[in-house]
Amino acid sequence: MFRATTALRKLVNAKKFLELPTAHDPLTGRLIESIGFKSLYVGGFVTGGSTTISEPQLTMTEQIRLAGDIANGLKIPVVMDAGAGWGEPLHTMRTIRECIRAGIAGVHIEDQLFPKRAHYHTYVAHNIPINEYRDKIKLACVQRDKSDKDFVIIARSDACREQGYAEAVKRMHVAADAGADMGLIFPRNAKETINAPKQCRLPMVYVQSRGNRDQRPLYSNAQLQEMGYAGCIDAILSVGVQFHFMRKALLELKKTGDYTGMTPQEWTTARHDIETLIGLEDHYRIERETVEKMYYSKKKK
Repeated sequence: MFRATTALRKLVNAKKFLELPTAHDPLTGRLIESIGFKSLYVGGFVTGGSTTISEPQLTMTEQIRLAGDIANGLKIPVVMDAGAGWGEPLHTMRTIRECIRAGIAGVHIEDQLFPKRAHYHTYVAHNIPINEYRDKIKLACVQRDKSDKDFVIIARSDACREQGYAEAVKRMHVAADAGADMGLIFPRNAKETINAPKQCRLPMVYVQSRGNRDQRPLYSNAQLQEMGYAGCIDAILSVGVQFHFMRKALLELKKTGDYTGMTPQEWTTARHDIETLIGLEDHYRIERETVEKMYYSKKKK
């Protein structure tokens, strides 16, 4: 029987570079799996954007519901953005339990205050004191060990943006001592990006934040592997691509009454592939063998 947490733990223990393209809906999740990726990510930005709720106002149940819906039926593990754990250590422990119940394989937990402020998206970070962050990560790991030891805890710090790189590295050391499996910070330049996996005592995940406002560097997965990173989250890929190209299609439809961005053959292929991904071919087979059996028997005569 497939266990998402065990699958993710095996990837981490084998030191496999975690390619984590983001998904904002279950169809995108199945597409990611069908392309051959071994893991995927459900971020707060894509959930907040695709639902129009916005990340700072997302509740725990809203985020877990979407990530759980995406994880359902996949044979690859899902890593979820758990924000600030939706509260203090006690609340964070519940977040871990609920994620495990929903079939989610791992999360990252950050050192921002809760409730989160919308200004986070303008990179005004409000970090909790380091001792509170330590306790939150420690109790998340305690819950992991009680509920499912294969569940993966990624400790995230936004300290680079306010207190600086040295404080972010210090928080990674604290998180490592608290039992975190991996770490994540937001290096502001090439020097910090190169140094982070060398100076932090955790396998580090890089966040590929396309379209960011602070000119944070973008790198290929190959470049990040060469630097020593253990994985990369492509944070807004799915919702960004969907919005960009859907907007272009709708503008053309509004202007001309038609859409010419795909050939008839591409439409046929896309429609067939969607049906395949959501399992319609299997549904057709079951109906042919049961409730539609009479129809197909008559058709053969």
